[in-house]
This record gives sequence, C-alpha cells and structure tokens, in this order.
Amino acid sequence: MNRLFKMSVLIATIIISDQITKGIVQQKFALGETVPVIPNFFHLTYVRNPGAAFGMLGYAPDYIRTPLFFALPVVACIWLLWLIWHSRNKNLWHCLAYSLIFAGAVGNLIDRFSMNYVVDFFDFFIGTHHFAAFNIADSSITIAAIILIVELLFFSKKNKNSASNPV
Repeated sequence: MNRLFKMSVLIATIIISDQITKGIVQQKFALGETVPVIPNFFHLTYVRNPGAAFGMLGYAPDYIRTPLFFALPVVACIWLLWLIWHSRNKNLWHCLAYSLIFAGAVGNLIDRFSMNYVVDFFDFFIGTHHFAAFNIADSSITIAAIILIVELLFFSKKNKNSASNPV
C-alpha cells in the first residue's frame, strides 16, 4: 500500500472515532456530568467548548469567532492537504504529522459547523491542578505537534549536519 492511502485510512479512522466518541458522550451524559475512570486523576466529563484550545475566545463576538473558528481552519485544512500531498514521498514523519493535524482539525470543524461548539470529554487533573478537557481530535493534533518537535530537534539537525559535512 502506498503512503497516501495509509494516511487516508488513518485520517478517516481518527475522524470517525472522534465523531463516534463525541456522539456517545452527548447521548449518555448530561452536560457537565462527570464519571470517574481513575478517581482524582481521570474522569469522563461532557463539556461544550465554544472557543479555541482551552476555551480561549469562546465568548468573543461573532465578528471575531467566525473568521478564527470557521474560515481560518478551513483554509488551514486546504493547506494541510497540500502539505500531505507534497510530503508523501519525502518525509514519513512530516506526512504523518500533517495527516494527524488535518484529521483533528476536521473532527473539530465538524462540531463547529454542526453545533457551534466542540464536544470535549477527556478530563485530567491532580488535586486542584486541572487540565482543560479535550477529545480525540485534540489528541491527534497534540501527537502531531510532538512528532514535529521531536523531528525538528533530533532529526533535522542530524540531516543538516550530515549534508553540510560529507564524509
């Protein structure tokens, strides 16, 4: 199987898993309801996020929210498709990361266009230190960011050094 096909399957799997889990949470939980999975560490909690990451700008006026949460992500998705296409035969890690970001962006865009908010439910905390609730789409984007950072820090330098200092 070629890389583009594999990335397409990955993207579809993430988007479908994201939407199914969000649907289950909406059907089985009341808004704000929390169910301990690991008490005092990890709960499933139904949260509606009208904003960006960590709820930023969630209650900003529509003239700010519309371009930031609807138009800009659509443009970014088109750009990500271009990046996936152009990295497919050059760099596995870049292609994977762009595919993960695209899948996460589409998963959250589906929510924004259909409900005007994003469903979040993974809820981690330790004592009074609470991490913002998130979902599978957010996880996909975070994993992609980690891949890109690791690739940049540990592999890009190695490649640049070997190119500039031939043996």
